Amino acid sequence: MTEPTKEELLARIAELEKQTGGRQRGSLEFRVGEKGGVSVYGLGRFPVTLYYEQWIRLLDAADSLRKFLEENKSRLKLKTPA
Repeated sequence: MTEPTKEELLARIAELEKQTGGRQRGSLEFRVGEKGGVSVYGLGRFPVTLYYEQWIRLLDAADSLRKFLEENKSRLKLKTPA
């Protein structure tokens, strides 16, 4: 089997980007999985997947989470935007 040429690889990349909609880096994407969980892509290397009830609990706790994050900001590792 021969190695693909640079042009063939670039064409394949362009084709794959069209299929994924050319998702912008840093943007979030939501999907419903086979088992009914909602996955969020774009936060890190792996998706975050929770079920409906878990998302609702997390969203209900958003104010508490924000407060906790601010109170502990000095102890947290912060990534600078690339």
